[in-house]
Amino acid sequence: MLPNRTVHLPHDYPFDPTHGYDLHALLNVSAPPAPAGLSTFWQRRYLQTIATPPRPLLHPTDLSNEHYDVSEIEFDSFDGFRVGGWISIPRHQPAKIGLIMGHGYGGRPHPDVWDKPCNAATIFPCARGFHRSARPDWPDDAQAHVLKGIESIQTYSHGLCAADLWAAGSALSAVVNDVSGNLRYWGGSFGGGIGAMAVPWDQRIRRAFLDVPSFGNHRLRVTLPCTGSGAAVRTYYQHDPSVLNVLSFFDAAIHAHASRTPTMVAAAMFDPAVPPPGQFAVYNALHTQKKLFVRTAGHHTYPEEAVQTSSLWRESWSWLGITL
Repeated sequence: MLPNRTVHLPHDYPFDPTHGYDLHALLNVSAPPAPAGLSTFWQRRYLQTIATPPRPLLHPTDLSNEHYDVSEIEFDSFDGFRVGGWISIPRHQPAKIGLIMGHGYGGRPHPDVWDKPCNAATIFPCARGFHRSARPDWPDDAQAHVLKGIESIQTYSHGLCAADLWAAGSALSAVVNDVSGNLRYWGGSFGGGIGAMAVPWDQRIRRAFLDVPSFGNHRLRVTLPCTGSGAAVRTYYQHDPSVLNVLSFFDAAIHAHASRTPTMVAAAMFDPAVPPPGQFAVYNALHTQKKLFVRTAGHHTYPEEAVQTSSLWRESWSWLGITL
């Protein structure tokens, strides 16, 4: 049993980034009920996505090192969108695991290239609109991106970004055949929330790690002041409360409740950008093998941040079965 505690950190936000929740209260935040048709919608989109040949195309880079060949990659997603990113393949040992790496709402300007060998081939897709997936009809800032297509479940950006993660798994499997059907997912913040939506519907993904996942419990989240993309959605909701009908299909906690994939969640008790109750709602909703790592804070510096982050990396790699 985790000891109950509260977090007090110096800040200049015009609101309390803990929203008054101590650890006991956070561990009791539930997910909203699933909307009718959620499973049908997501299963259909998944099947449509994996039926799309990814047609991966690789280009060499100067990012390779003694342990990994690192290439640019582009591939087709569900609606014909050509997604860009990078792929890293071990040079001196066979890849046993395929790792899909999500990213935060700032995008991904470059991949993570490790200086130690590991047993995973890794794909680093850029969410549509960002960096190597930039396109004129897609915004590249969080507050605009989070609202794109929000009028309909068919067009909402988050549903399309989740499909891009499935397509990334297909592209990785096409390039490195040995990892097909043995995928893992790692994502934080935006990537944690989108991953929570994508993972439950893809049985190729055997384990997942979600760091400070966003988009959990939208019904509660729109009532809580925050910064970043959450503030944009909250403002939109204040003018049009019916948007919750769409957001309920893209609620990370509702998806977590449907998941049967072993999942580790790192949730923060203090976070100005992703309200902590939403993060913990994702963990609480999981009814599968799961593990919780309690962060002091997310999207905010704090004294023990370096030590916690180092410990979290070690635990998350171990959880995913990756040797690094």
